[in-house]
Amino acid sequence: MMLSGYCPSAALVQEVGKIARSLRARNATRPGQFFWVLDPVMGDNGRIYVDEDELPIYKDLLRDADLILPNQFEAELLSGVKIRDLKSMGAAIERLHAEYGLPHILITSIRLPASQSATPSSLEQDLSGAATLSVVGSSCTSGGKPRIFSITVPALPIFFSGTGDMFAALMVGRLQQEAAAAGLSDCESWQSPDGVVAEELPLAKAAEKVLASMHVVLKDTAARYERQVELLREEESKGGDDERTEEEKETARHLRLTKAAEVRVVKNAQALREPPVIDGFKAKGVRVESDEL
Repeated sequence: MMLSGYCPSAALVQEVGKIARSLRARNATRPGQFFWVLDPVMGDNGRIYVDEDELPIYKDLLRDADLILPNQFEAELLSGVKIRDLKSMGAAIERLHAEYGLPHILITSIRLPASQSATPSSLEQDLSGAATLSVVGSSCTSGGKPRIFSITVPALPIFFSGTGDMFAALMVGRLQQEAAAAGLSDCESWQSPDGVVAEELPLAKAAEKVLASMHVVLKDTAARYERQVELLREEESKGGDDERTEEEKETARHLRLTKAAEVRVVKNAQALREPPVIDGFKAKGVRVESDEL
């Protein structure tokens, strides 16, 4: 397996593509023996933070990837479809499958309007009003049609450092396990038979375990972050003979909180190996109607 992520230049994206294509050619006569997970890191929240000339190169490489892990904004860039609702989400996934022949797609974070109904046929909403986000995935059929599932998870009010890398790394291991368990290790791109429903796909089962593990890590990280916030408040309330300028104090505060928001991977290694509870992270099939489906 090969996992590729952030590339700061178009030239580097091209070199990564050369490596992947070389490995695929080397295993051309052995189906399933090479699998490329491509995380097309380009931007978020409507803003591109890499060179814009990386986008056409990523599009060129999609035909060689087995699984892509875009966020909502990156999925919009790659598909050319603005995701506003269930219909447009389905259209974006359908286009990525059809236009690029992508076997597997996992959109790592997606937010839709609260007006979307909370039924098994749509993205689940948290009726308690708590903030949530959804991970939406699809493994296409032999005819290129999507099989879409979603997993809705709590959204913690902290910007964590390292979640994207942790998610991608965990998916590599979990997907390999689930594909092997389904007897797909010798199948091209580990694609499931057409009769397998969305929520039973190896991609869905892998995502369930990954998200359950990550929830433990993020809750622990959030607790550490909140402790640091309280300590800072106590220190600032005491004042004292701090001779630093306000700018220096703010910089030190920012660095301290940024450090506290780094995901606690090592401290939670056991939860990464064996997620304690996955019942709250079950995948549900999503039926959508789009002009392209």
